[in-house]
Amino acid sequence: MNPLLKIAVQPADLAMTTALRVLHLAANPQDTDRIEALLVDGGLSCAIRRVETRHAFLSVLTDGQVDLILAECSLYGFDEGEALELAQQLAPDVPFVFISAAHEQTQCIERMSHGATDCISKEGLGRLVPSVRRVLREREARAARKQAEDALLQSEMQLRQLQKLEAVGRLAGGLAHDFNNLLMVIMGQGQVLLSEMGPDHPLRNRVEEMQKAGERARVLIRQLLTFSRKQPSGSKVLGLNGILSNCESMLRRLIGADIQLTLRLSVEDIRIKADPAFIEQIVMNLVVNARDAMPTGGKLTIETTSGDLEHAPMYPATPIPPGEYVKLSVSDTGCGMSPEVQAQIFKPFFTTKEEGKGTGLGLSTVLGIVTESGGGLDVISERGVGTRFDVYLPRAISEIEAPAEESVQVQSVEGDETILLVEDEEEVRVLIRDELRKLGYRIVEARNGIEACLVATPYLGKLKLLLTDIVMPGMSGTELARHLRVIKPELKLLFISGYTDDVGIGAGDPASAFLQKPFTPEALANSVRELLDLKLTTRTRGDRQPEAVEQSGSVNRS
Repeated sequence: MNPLLKIAVQPADLAMTTALRVLHLAANPQDTDRIEALLVDGGLSCAIRRVETRHAFLSVLTDGQVDLILAECSLYGFDEGEALELAQQLAPDVPFVFISAAHEQTQCIERMSHGATDCISKEGLGRLVPSVRRVLREREARAARKQAEDALLQSEMQLRQLQKLEAVGRLAGGLAHDFNNLLMVIMGQGQVLLSEMGPDHPLRNRVEEMQKAGERARVLIRQLLTFSRKQPSGSKVLGLNGILSNCESMLRRLIGADIQLTLRLSVEDIRIKADPAFIEQIVMNLVVNARDAMPTGGKLTIETTSGDLEHAPMYPATPIPPGEYVKLSVSDTGCGMSPEVQAQIFKPFFTTKEEGKGTGLGLSTVLGIVTESGGGLDVISERGVGTRFDVYLPRAISEIEAPAEESVQVQSVEGDETILLVEDEEEVRVLIRDELRKLGYRIVEARNGIEACLVATPYLGKLKLLLTDIVMPGMSGTELARHLRVIKPELKLLFISGYTDDVGIGAGDPASAFLQKPFTPEALANSVRELLDLKLTTRTRGDRQPEAVEQSGSVNRS
């Protein structure tokens, strides 16, 4: 069975084991007593309410607490046809049974052609209990069918949503590659300009703004990859308060001067295990939403606390295990949300912003990150008052892990070794070539793997490092590495790629490394120098075959 089709159907005899709420439209109380006795004797527990005026009939129907309507055909001042029409308007799913005298049978039967459920004569009331059982079963069957249809419709909507997400995932992977290549050029050339400008250069501020825009674009593509589950997680134990403190100046620039930002951070050293970039995304997305909810200014508060979770958060639907959690709260004094909007805020692509001003991915990404981290979310919002998001993440007790880049520092990044550079994007290749030549390296360059095999032949004796893109037309970077390693086993490898799926390629080879685009000239220089300075033992060189590259497989993406 499709797991999306979880249909909860009531048992067929449910109405017979719970009090049946009966509305009796009749003038004689004794008729009501007789009908109640018949139903109870027939095993139908009931709570029967008699009315005899149009006003009283409407009042009970409006309350909606009716399971069955029994009506006499002749009432003073209230036509039975009007009663049926009112019931069909106000309670269309409630069975309507006429109770008639012998001489009224013809007109009551005629009413059945207008939608009445049944017509029973007073002389034949023995048929009442079977008739009621039948109409209740039919009503339950209709309700079950409607529930099944609604569930099917919901499953179809979920399927369409999954297909949309799958398409976004494929788009994100390809977009990341092309986008990161562009960012390599923009941010790399910007860094080159900054390195050549003095602190008082009149254009320095403009170049710095260009760099900031490039960084925002990098964050945006990372958010899209996170949403599509194509961004690998670098989870580690970190201090939440430290992450927020580091973001404070950026957040103040983001929200503007008309919004008052207050950080109320716990005095405790509260730790979580997460990717710091993902935590920054959570905060950024919640703060951006808060800013947009306060177009004329207001107050934005970010708080952190910790303790045992005493309730189940509203999101996600699956409960999270009990234990100690860290709570990150982001609250604003903005316009708030209606219940209808709040019910949809975590749906992908849902946005209340104007066209072109919102992707509808922000809160979906937040929920995805929190869910994968084993946490939960609460949302409290009131129109005209504001909104509060409470994010719960499992508390970590391990020591905070130092950033990897702090563990190794390269003393000198200059050199004179020969490097084979292979990159099909000319702008990226030129940027890398020029930066490495500034440091003294001798660069042999090629546009693809096949060309690299040709141009590298005269330099194989001097060649120390292959610096190659992974995804290229014709021959991938991993295939090129295997070919050259057969000829020169001690060749060191530095893979670069804009695809996040390539992270980890060559990880089993001590003489190879990977750089994710976009990277800075400093990161490139450090990686190149680290690989070239790496000393390998004779056994390591003898054992090191291109298995690690082969395990990664041939890369062929359109």
